[in-house]
Amino acid sequence: MRGMHDDLAAWDFELPADRIAAHPVTPRDAARLRVLSIDASEPDHDAHVSDLPTLLQPGDRLVVNDSRVLPARLFAERASGARVEVLLLGVGPGPVMALMRPAKKVKDGETLRVEGGGAITVLDRDEEAGTVRVQTDPPPALLMQAHGSMPLPPYLGRDATDADRERYQTVYAKEPGSAAAPTAGLHFTPDLLNRLVEAGIGVSAVTLHVGIGTFRPLRAEDVAAGVLHPEVWHVPVETAEAVAATRAHGGRVIAVGTTALRALEASLLDGRVAAGGGTTRLFLRPPQRPRAVDGLMTNFHLPRSSLLMLVACFIGRDRLMRTYASALEGGYRFFSYGDAMLLV
Repeated sequence: MRGMHDDLAAWDFELPADRIAAHPVTPRDAARLRVLSIDASEPDHDAHVSDLPTLLQPGDRLVVNDSRVLPARLFAERASGARVEVLLLGVGPGPVMALMRPAKKVKDGETLRVEGGGAITVLDRDEEAGTVRVQTDPPPALLMQAHGSMPLPPYLGRDATDADRERYQTVYAKEPGSAAAPTAGLHFTPDLLNRLVEAGIGVSAVTLHVGIGTFRPLRAEDVAAGVLHPEVWHVPVETAEAVAATRAHGGRVIAVGTTALRALEASLLDGRVAAGGGTTRLFLRPPQRPRAVDGLMTNFHLPRSSLLMLVACFIGRDRLMRTYASALEGGYRFFSYGDAMLLV
């Protein structure tokens, strides 16, 4: 039997266009932060990301996602002169998957000329996933570095600029592979990270490469199946050990972003965060409760999205929707370049 939480309409809300942050604030940690007590023992209140060292406690540990966004958006031309937008979904060195727009007009075996130099040849396609397998010349990593731009989400309503190469990337990004930024981490600065450590708050990293599902709306059949698009994750030994030590000493483990949370949840072995890696299609939604973390820092998400459902695992759908309504009234900025929430 389908429950109320499985109905996508229950996760809808009206979002005025002027609440979508088209550009980030400066400095990064000047973004606003709505702070919620998960057990509702304290009233919700407003702060800023720069306040994190005083909002958390000595002995707590933040876990960030160090995946690096690929400058994967390219433009190419068919022999007819028609323009094609290409989003590469890997770094090779061999063939990689890609999204194309328009995809149906491009034929298998066709070679596109990349604007600025280079070529992309379509090998075949995965009709169910809506992707094509391509071979690039030069290899994908070199082609993106030379001619690619950041794959900004379509809802920003603008093309990426040179400034986005730096701002649509976390300051601790290390492992290349994401098709979109782990956006909660965009708020951190080197100074903020230093102040957190000085306050006795640990910072550890995991990797989860954000996949193509981030560009696609959640479907009713996805909810019914209870799985999402596959994403590659890795939890280093030192992070697993740091999380265990934090828990052993009574500290709280707080995921920075839904992607860091999913990596930690995917790693669970006998109820504990374990070192390792693999591919996850984990889909968390109420009444499930994350087991790997005690809290979450996250941005404000799209209506009818799996990310909205994941956040509700901490505080329930009704409270989450009331919080979103209050944030809209209070002028909070939404989505990738927007403000954030802290649930502890």
